Amino acid sequence: MTAIITVIARYLMIVLIAVYTLQSFTVFRKKTEAERQPVYKSQLVEMLLLHFIAYVVMYLHTHDLLLIFYYIAQITYLTATMIAFRMIYPKLSRLLMNHMYMLLLIGFIVLTRLDAEKSMKQFSIAALATFLSLLVPVIIRKARFLRNWTWVYCILGAGLLVAVAVLGSETFGSKINFTIGGVTFSPNEFVKIIFVFFVAAIYSKATTFKTVVLATVLAAAHILILVVSRDLGSALIYFVVYMSMMFIATKRFAYLFGGLLSFSGAACAAYFLFSHVRVRVLTWTTPFEIIKNDTSQLAQSLFAIGTGGFFGSGLYEGIPNTIPVAAADFIFSVICEELGTLFGICIILICLGCFVMFAKTALQTEDLFYKLVGFGLAVVFIFQVFLTIGGGTKFIPLTGVTLPLVSYGGTSLISSLILFAIMQGLYILNQDEGESNENVQKQIERSEKRA
Repeated sequence: MTAIITVIARYLMIVLIAVYTLQSFTVFRKKTEAERQPVYKSQLVEMLLLHFIAYVVMYLHTHDLLLIFYYIAQITYLTATMIAFRMIYPKLSRLLMNHMYMLLLIGFIVLTRLDAEKSMKQFSIAALATFLSLLVPVIIRKARFLRNWTWVYCILGAGLLVAVAVLGSETFGSKINFTIGGVTFSPNEFVKIIFVFFVAAIYSKATTFKTVVLATVLAAAHILILVVSRDLGSALIYFVVYMSMMFIATKRFAYLFGGLLSFSGAACAAYFLFSHVRVRVLTWTTPFEIIKNDTSQLAQSLFAIGTGGFFGSGLYEGIPNTIPVAAADFIFSVICEELGTLFGICIILICLGCFVMFAKTALQTEDLFYKLVGFGLAVVFIFQVFLTIGGGTKFIPLTGVTLPLVSYGGTSLISSLILFAIMQGLYILNQDEGESNENVQKQIERSEKRA
């Protein structure tokens, strides 16, 4: 009976996420927010049904009563935080909120399948961080002084990166975190956001050649610290984010071309300077010829994706624990194995939908500082998704980057929730400005009628 339910469940989950994903794009056909509300409610129902079906299947396979209480805790968290956000910020983006919770719930489902203890730890961090992130949109709306903290962002970000380089513990050849009082931190996840604010602050004041040189030198200092720490995946993210923001601020193709040339030279240098980079490139080019020890990561990832096929093997019907670092770097491969490649494609489209919303919000923002912040965070999010999924599917060499909101990792989860909260703040700010402009226009029209 359990086997039959598992088979039916995997098809139902694919249908639910497919409908949800389709609605994420067709909703833009609706002209007003009032017309879009039924679609948002429908997405919420689909999300809750998918979540419920997954936990029913997992309970039938494990008969662990703790899963029932854990499921109830997640529903309570989802309800409480959604109500809190909507009460405090009635103008927030419902679509962006739906996407955030969909990715979070998928993460809880997959992590529970892999390791229930890790999933519960991730959930507790998410619950606390979500409530704390309630403060972020109001800070974005009210704290105009943020644009003046250029050097604070620079010193704080570089200082945290130096601390990791000096005090951090080595993981898979890179220094990415350090432990204080038994708690492990990865400051680099927060520095990504700080770095975006730094670049936005410096370019919102001027875009002269002198400013570009200064900003480039300081950005290069951040990247070089990451290179010294051998955190090359993060270094690549910082580079792409900086180049994107610089181009948006200056609109100079010459700077973009120069940056690409610099990247080409740096990539070649990294290949010859770092042995683990050469190993990753070799694994990328010939994954099935090197199946032993750590170099089996990509091969096992590809085996899992291929085994799952379009519709997946079903929850608890695969062997995802054979993939090294399955809960973090290769969680997309786990999803494809048991939930199906179609399910994985829908996740990619949801992430793309988040990026579209981020970019749209940034475009609509009149303030140059916040416009650059919006674009910078959009690039941080989508490029991290690209590196994670691209690395796990052999599209690019492995970089050791996690999938936002889905992969296991407390610091990564907190920074991703902060990122979404910042974008909600910018979205609400745009709504306020739109209403203000509309009121001004009405006053002008009334004055003209009186005249």
